Amino acid sequence: MKITGVSPVVVNAEMRNWVFVKLSTDEGLTGWGEATLEWHTRAVAGALQDLEPFILGQDPTRIEHLYQAMYRHPFFRGGIVGMSAVSGIEMACWDVLGKSLGLPVYRLLGGRVRDRVRMYDHLGGGDMRSLYLEDDVGRIAERARESVELGYTALKVLAVPVSEPLPTSKELRRADEVFAAVREAVGDGVDLMVDLHGRTTPEGGVLFGKVLEPYRPLFLEEPCPPDNVEGLLHVSRSLSTPVASGERLVTRYEFRELVERRACAVVQPDLCHCGGLWEARKIAAAAETHHISIAPHNPLGPVATAANVHFGLSTPNFLIQEAIRGDVPWRGEVVTSCIEVRDGHACPPDQPGLGVEVNEEEAARHPFRQEVLMAYHHRDGSVADW
Repeated sequence: MKITGVSPVVVNAEMRNWVFVKLSTDEGLTGWGEATLEWHTRAVAGALQDLEPFILGQDPTRIEHLYQAMYRHPFFRGGIVGMSAVSGIEMACWDVLGKSLGLPVYRLLGGRVRDRVRMYDHLGGGDMRSLYLEDDVGRIAERARESVELGYTALKVLAVPVSEPLPTSKELRRADEVFAAVREAVGDGVDLMVDLHGRTTPEGGVLFGKVLEPYRPLFLEEPCPPDNVEGLLHVSRSLSTPVASGERLVTRYEFRELVERRACAVVQPDLCHCGGLWEARKIAAAAETHHISIAPHNPLGPVATAANVHFGLSTPNFLIQEAIRGDVPWRGEVVTSCIEVRDGHACPPDQPGLGVEVNEEEAARHPFRQEVLMAYHHRDGSVADW
């Protein structure tokens, strides 16, 4: 079997454009991956075209070989844009391999180590930005109740759109109010996570963490920029709440210091950026040797979610899986099959490969549209990105 082409299928899903990767072969098997990277859609699509010559005519089942070719042959690595393209192609190769053998991908990754994958819901959806800028704590609590009614036992909360290196007393009070309302709405039987998106300094992350400790978060995500390992270590040592980070890192090499220094308790590689399924398994194995859990980042499309479910089913130090359900109401319509979620857990798919096929006709109904960059201002009037 030989690869005959690779191409992007772009679907605008309001908050972001999903970049599905279609890998064609001379035996008629088509593999699907995902390389979604917010605000870099056209760059990723171009990177897929740039990588195509390295894999044309090659056997798609030689996944490690193809990864090494795409990673090592270009003189410059390509950063997160290039690695997102590599990730999407790698993911599609696993889909082809599974289909060629009639097996789901998790069977090829060593088989199941659990019977289902625990998912957590992100309280933000298509109106996430407006939700948190409206100062409507009651609406956030309502979202939390809706998720629990659907069977979710874990939720992520963006407590406040942090805009300052050090939070003001008003911002700290806002975070406390949000978490108090959500905890009251869902009770003590639901795990809560908080995401600061790396928008504050390590000291600011500690201040937020201290305020939120009484609500027993499962973890505090990106309390400072991800390239500041020393700062992350400072936050981890200052709080009783476990710290999570890693969604913006690519390849096991960028995770190495984070893991070796135990700067966080949970690492969060994104399978659409870090290098794909096999590279994520290597990152997980490195984390496992330091007794660090793994909770993959995934606010992306249905192909990415499917890949993450296969990863979670087969990875021993897996903790929990992020998934977006409320970004667009037609999320399940752009794929001809979808991962089943019951009681807040994803069930093992029986279909060969990743178990998800993109409906290209339906996808074409939602063509590329540039994401809208939300911006707000620091106290001094300068602009901070969302």
